[in-house]
Amino acid sequence: MDTIIETKDLIKRYGKFQAVNGVSLEVPAGSIYGFVGPNGAGKTTTMRMLTTLTRPTSGEARVAGHSVVQEPRAVRRAIGYMPDEFGVYDDMRVWEYLDFFAACYDIPEGNRKKLIEDLLELVDLTHRRDDMVDKLSRGMKQRLSLARTLAHDPAVLILDEPASGLDPRARVEIRELLVELARMGKTIFFSSHILADVSEICTHIGIIEGGQIVAQGSMNGMRAQLMPHREIMVTVKDNETAEKVKSLVNSGIQGVVNSEILEPKGGRSRVRIDFTGDDDGVAAINQKIAAEGIMILGFSEETKDLEAMFMRVTKGLVT
Repeated sequence: MDTIIETKDLIKRYGKFQAVNGVSLEVPAGSIYGFVGPNGAGKTTTMRMLTTLTRPTSGEARVAGHSVVQEPRAVRRAIGYMPDEFGVYDDMRVWEYLDFFAACYDIPEGNRKKLIEDLLELVDLTHRRDDMVDKLSRGMKQRLSLARTLAHDPAVLILDEPASGLDPRARVEIRELLVELARMGKTIFFSSHILADVSEICTHIGIIEGGQIVAQGSMNGMRAQLMPHREIMVTVKDNETAEKVKSLVNSGIQGVVNSEILEPKGGRSRVRIDFTGDDDGVAAINQKIAAEGIMILGFSEETKDLEAMFMRVTKGLVT
């Protein structure tokens, strides 16, 4: 897969303060890349450098093959940037807002009406086209801002905390819209400190803390790297039965690396099995326990929790 955003040893200093410290990123074309870290980690500063709004102190950054320092105009043509603040456009109607930005991108006046209709339909704001911008909810403003970034049909969308401050329904709507844009062939690079937004939709992630990248890669690759074992949870009626399950799975089942009896939950005992095998192996464990006549009240694979995964490589990333 081709790389569409690439940075190498990117550094940004403000006096003695180093906001970004040697960031190297690789964002594949067509990916949904979550740029994750706590507030103050360096996310916004990195994104401002990628969008040519802030000049790097040192290092390199290229977007769609263009240097952010040497070819800023080409970079701007290739990207749609959505900052974390909407801006002040309260005296405009929704369609006028989009018309204004389309004009800024030198889109001919005769093409703008159809473009605005298409963008409003994409972000589900057609019914609000004549409303004043200041009357929109925050979620609607975020969708309108996203529509604006698409006016010149950029290949890359760079979005700074697009779901910040939204209610749960609006966050879901923004996530669904990002997935739809990725299906249309856009590369989505967005920052967030909300892990749920990343785990739901991202194909790739980069974790930044203290201005440095602490881990990055595909979601599947990161999970495999940071959480190498599958965790199977077996629920039984009491500790005596749990001991039988533990003894059974430890007696030579290939792929079982550990088993542990956990604290009872809801009056029931649980055995956690760390397993490195495939789906057929998981089914075989279930069948072997059942074949011994052991009554199983629950058998499930624990999902690899993103918070737990990230906490392994950061010092208090989730706040």
